[in-house]
Amino acid sequence: MFISFVEALRRGGLSASLKEHLLLLEALDAGVVAADPESFYYLARATFVHDETQLDRFDRVFAEVFRGLLQPAEPGAEIPEEWLRLVAEKYLTPEQMEEIKALGSWDEVMETLKKRLEEQKERHEGGSKWIGTGGTSPFGHGGYNPEGVRIGGPGRHGRAIKVWEKREFKDLDDTRELGTRNIKVALRRLRRFAREGAADELDLEGTIDGTARQGWLDVRMRPERHNAVKLLLFLDVGGSMDPHVKLCEELFSAARTEFKHLEHFYFHNCIYEGVWKENRRRWTERTPVHDILHKFGADHKLVIVGDAAMSPYEISMPGGSVEHMNEEAGAVWLQRLTDTYASVAWLNPTPEAYWGHSASTAMIRQLMDDRMYGLTLEGLDSAMRELSRKK
Repeated sequence: MFISFVEALRRGGLSASLKEHLLLLEALDAGVVAADPESFYYLARATFVHDETQLDRFDRVFAEVFRGLLQPAEPGAEIPEEWLRLVAEKYLTPEQMEEIKALGSWDEVMETLKKRLEEQKERHEGGSKWIGTGGTSPFGHGGYNPEGVRIGGPGRHGRAIKVWEKREFKDLDDTRELGTRNIKVALRRLRRFAREGAADELDLEGTIDGTARQGWLDVRMRPERHNAVKLLLFLDVGGSMDPHVKLCEELFSAARTEFKHLEHFYFHNCIYEGVWKENRRRWTERTPVHDILHKFGADHKLVIVGDAAMSPYEISMPGGSVEHMNEEAGAVWLQRLTDTYASVAWLNPTPEAYWGHSASTAMIRQLMDDRMYGLTLEGLDSAMRELSRKK
């Protein structure tokens, strides 16, 4: 029973053993959980997943093996906004899109949104004014407007300057096997070896020398030799970074291997007053950036990974964040980071040929004192050389 599930878990990279399989069957026979798909999912996950970095792989395997197991919502149940089909969708010609004009400045966009929220009393679909789906209104989702606020549902044109929606992102898988070792080779340029900590390694040369000098066996130990570089790694996740997940996972996996002193944090689009260690807890367990600045000394190297693609308001304006009302602009926090850490590099997975088409990328490059590098082998090599020059 469930043999194919166990085999699929093994193919997906989880160490699903016969013992765990029998434990799952025993729990089902004992009626530990209710007889419904959701309860079975949590029971299986608790049985086979032993590290939180494996959660995403387990979810992918479970979804593949038990596709169709979960039943649709009961008639009459409330259907979430993002599940509604985009009705009355308009397929606009380029000429029609040109006729739709942006509202103007950030203050005008947010002030207009405030008025619409006060005036609108019901759901609206299509049209050019009210908050709804489809249409050309600057508020809602699924339509077209060159400058608007996306409220609920997926984006289509990537033009929203603010997103009102609680989204869930996944942590990067730090155990992912690299398709190439070149990333590790590039990261090895950033090394400073030292022997620190407990003396738990046999010093063979010292033992031979001591024995010869003393006339009896003189066993000597020494601390393990390791890379003493201290690295702070900030990773942009979600939104426009989704196409770059595989590449970022490879970088993350390589960094975890190469650097003993590594601390990583996630952010979305731009760094503000808070970042997080786990994406599934990013709304409840945030780490204040002020704490990071005081906890990790200036001898740390700072590497930020992100495509720098966002609304310029997210960098320059208080309240410009797409997901919360930030009291200070993103530029302020980036400046504090670069003032604290002399060794800084921003790695951009977007091809460098496209950087000139993004106003936000130009702003980030200026804030980083032009220390932005492509997330390529050549870019990594240049970034590691830059970080190695700073002491």
